[in-house]
Amino acid sequence: MAEATATIAGHKLDRSVFPLLLTLGLGVFLGALDLSVLSPALPAIGRQFDVAIGDLSWVFTLYLLVNIIGIAVMSTLADRHGRRPVYVACVAIFTAGSVLAILAPDYGVFLIARAIQAFGAGGIFPVATAAIGDVVPPQRRGAALGLVAATWGLAAVIGPMYGGLVTHFVSWRWIFAPNFPIAALVLALAARHVPVNAPHTRGPLDVFGLLLLVAGLLLLMFGITGLHPLTMAFGIAALAGFWLWERASVFPVVPPALFANAQLAKTFSLEILIGVLEGSLFFIPAVLVGAQHLSYAAAGGIAAVGALMFVAVIPGSGRALDRIGSRDVLIGGTLLTEIGLVIFALGFNSLWLSVIAMIVAGVGFGALLGAPTRYIVTNETTERTRATAIGLLSQFLIIGQILGGSIAGGIMGSAYSDFAAYRNTYLAFAAIALIALLVTATLRPRRREIHMPAAD
Repeated sequence: MAEATATIAGHKLDRSVFPLLLTLGLGVFLGALDLSVLSPALPAIGRQFDVAIGDLSWVFTLYLLVNIIGIAVMSTLADRHGRRPVYVACVAIFTAGSVLAILAPDYGVFLIARAIQAFGAGGIFPVATAAIGDVVPPQRRGAALGLVAATWGLAAVIGPMYGGLVTHFVSWRWIFAPNFPIAALVLALAARHVPVNAPHTRGPLDVFGLLLLVAGLLLLMFGITGLHPLTMAFGIAALAGFWLWERASVFPVVPPALFANAQLAKTFSLEILIGVLEGSLFFIPAVLVGAQHLSYAAAGGIAAVGALMFVAVIPGSGRALDRIGSRDVLIGGTLLTEIGLVIFALGFNSLWLSVIAMIVAGVGFGALLGAPTRYIVTNETTERTRATAIGLLSQFLIIGQILGGSIAGGIMGSAYSDFAAYRNTYLAFAAIALIALLVTATLRPRRREIHMPAAD
């Protein structure tokens, strides 16, 4: 009997894959929404819990750090025990954290709730990507990954607007209310459509190595943000110790064998740079408010232009992966991102130049984030190591985000004027985009990546 297929923007996919993509996309949307939805609610949270503005940064910093732990744990478990049970567990843990966040009596409990949410959310995207790699054939993975990744961009657009409305008209606590019906739907769909298969090849989690990684990142972040050389040195030393430990570990968090593949090593390095660049987006509204004296709503609206472009471009960039290859998609993305950041660095005091910068950079980020690097990893790894490798990719993205925020905080805090702070910060991000472009240019072209044997 002929295989049932449907066409999505020119790409034929087996219809049986659509329920899986819906399930995975909703889960990714759930985790991504929780990262962006609290931005407009921070002042209200600070007032209710009597927390200084500087200390509110832990709402995001703690989330990112625990996310790294969640990625490592859940990716390892997915390789050992199967995609479905781990995916279901991730969504359930995330939902439990949402309950505690609504009921939190003080800031400490609220941070614990955020940590629980982050731990569950940490496994959603890498396990979803691994499931796609298991089920969707290589010739169609780009389109499938692009569709699922687009939900992340959609959450980036909806989150701040939804969070602001709920905080203004009801209470910030009810921001988390939609998590429950969405999670219930994801759990019901996952029980039917997410594959159960597991390679059963991973050993126990390297807890000590993971603690070294988190400690090193935390110290490095404090050192860069506060321009404390000693703290930075301790952070670098902890990360160096982490790498030495990983090389000797039987079951490392970061398997050194994956770096023996040059294409993977370059992709992991590029993902850190992409994360740093993504960190530049967090400060766009603040710069517009400070430089042009816009309202927070207007500044958020301009930043949303970039997010909208991001959402519009992601599905197309996923389809382009199957046609022109990952290297060319990433080259286009890094080049446009660099141009957008340069325009913003030189024209952040102009409304129209800021809008143009957001459009150009938004298109660039749409070609960078989500599908392209995961496309490379799914092609370069086998089923036995796929979830672990994709989890590692997600960890590197978060490491980059933490470093990007720390770099911006350090530069802005040391500048002699607001104008110099904004200009120097975004010129630095543009320079990082140039480095990313140079790394991207060394990746394999399409003709050499399609039929390459996967790394074991």
